[in-house]
Amino acid sequence: MSCWIYLASQSPRRRQLLEQWGVHCELLLPNAEEDAEALEAWDGQEAPAAYVQRVTRLKLDAAVQRRLQRQWEDGPILCADTTVALGEQILGKPDDADHARLMLRQLSGQKHKVLTAVAVAHRGRVWRVLSRSEVTFAELSDHDIDRYVVTGEPMGKAGAYAIQGLAGMFIRHIAGSYTGIMGLPAYETAKILREAGLELP
Repeated sequence: MSCWIYLASQSPRRRQLLEQWGVHCELLLPNAEEDAEALEAWDGQEAPAAYVQRVTRLKLDAAVQRRLQRQWEDGPILCADTTVALGEQILGKPDDADHARLMLRQLSGQKHKVLTAVAVAHRGRVWRVLSRSEVTFAELSDHDIDRYVVTGEPMGKAGAYAIQGLAGMFIRHIAGSYTGIMGLPAYETAKILREAGLELP
């Protein structure tokens, strides 16, 4: 099979990573009437690992139906979701700048988990994988946080930061997958793409 997929993700980082790995991406994004954000609802009780895998499964199911409805040709579909968890508390995407500041204060000087679930559907089969990493933040002053938030980088990011951006200067240590923390773990993603029949470079 040639090295292309349907990517059901609006994340430019995921598309960039896949294309760096030699995978051509055809975007398979939600229609205007689809409530994609509703799939990410958290009840405050579900464990982070269970949550991120459930959300990814729901996104993949929606993407499979979307391809069928649009009558696009058959092909592998990839979905992913990334969750930042401080203990059992999930830190999603900030609602606004004040919410981003609150999250960053919570992460300051602490170790947290980053969980990225990836799922691929093709020809009636599904392959799934979960990447687990740990990130340790340095102590952040209110001044540090304010300067970071004003850049706009925290918005739209789980946990209100992007490790590949300016927030990299706040991170003392990581254990796990750097690309997984970015939003798509290289090793695990390559593994399930090969299992689905793609010939990666």
